[in-house]
Formats: sequence, C-alpha cells, structure tokens
Amino acid sequence: MTKTKTTTYELRLYVAGQTAKSLEAFANLQRICETHLAGQYRIEVIDLTKTPQLAAGDQILALPTLVRRLPQPIKKIIGDLSNEERVLVGLDVQPVKE
Repeated sequence: MTKTKTTTYELRLYVAGQTAKSLEAFANLQRICETHLAGQYRIEVIDLTKTPQLAAGDQILALPTLVRRLPQPIKKIIGDLSNEERVLVGLDVQPVKE
C-alpha cells in the first residue's frame, strides 16, 4: 500500500500597501505556487500599513517578506520573489520537472 503525503504550505506575504513591489511579489508568488505547489498552498497577505503589530510575530525587518510557516521549520525570503529558483530553494520546494 502506497501512502501519499500531501504537505500544505502555509505562506505569509508581508507587504506595505499596494505598491508596485508588493503587487509584483504577490503575482510572482502566485505563479510559483500554481506551477510547483498546485492545490498544496495557502497564501495570507499581511499589509503592515494596516496591521503593523503583526510584523513583530515573524520578526519582519524588510518588505516584501515571504514567510513559510508550514511545514516547519519557518523560512523567510525577502524581496519581490522574481528569482523563481531562489524562491524554490528558500521554500525547500522541488521544482516540477517538465
């Protein structure tokens, strides 16, 4: 009997308002997740202009920052997430072979 283990990635994207960099980071993250984690991820976007107190919980020092909360351990990636290979390595995700 083969057991398939499905890991759900819980991702938090910290941004500061609807800036071009924030929107680009979100678009890049969605594209990467759909390509490599289809159906296995949940993205929560946290706008620190509205809820700045949430930055302390994940020790956010720069924006935009992506935090992988699950699976453990927590991992962080800072920037617009345009370098797909860097994001995959940072999230510890194996690229989908085409």
